[in-house]
Amino acid sequence: MFKAASIGLATLLTLSSGVVLADGAKPVSAMPAEHDSTLLDKPQERNTLFDGVNLTEQQRQQMRDLMHQARKDLPHVNVEQMETMHRLVTAEKFDQGAVRAQAELMAQEQVDRQVEMARIRNQMFNLLTPEQKDVLNRKHEQRMKEMQAQLSGLQPPSAQKTSSTSTTE
Repeated sequence: MFKAASIGLATLLTLSSGVVLADGAKPVSAMPAEHDSTLLDKPQERNTLFDGVNLTEQQRQQMRDLMHQARKDLPHVNVEQMETMHRLVTAEKFDQGAVRAQAELMAQEQVDRQVEMARIRNQMFNLLTPEQKDVLNRKHEQRMKEMQAQLSGLQPPSAQKTSSTSTTE
């Protein structure tokens, strides 16, 4: 049960967070491509993997090229799979086995998309200078500390007491 819940939660979180697909490493927009602006050129608006890093024009162009190629190669979200899950959820009788199989199929497709995006992000990261990589790594550490602080505020009181007593001993 826990494994299925974990897979479902991971799938939900991943789908809801969006996948970076558009030019300039910005989230997918519902707007047609001709209405999209390049967020790499507008530092005040970007919130991406490369937030806070000053990129050269050559790096921006290389990243745009990688994202353009990724848009073509990335496995698409399978709407039919989502419809199948909807039918299973809204059925008169709940079929746990069918839901589990469908969830696992959808999770595997999401894993495939995540692996492909990680490959592209790795290529983008390796376009950076050592100084730019250091900036990104520091920003990552800062975000992780902020996330840990937020998550510690979400723990039930008994978990907070346990973790605070274990850290003070």
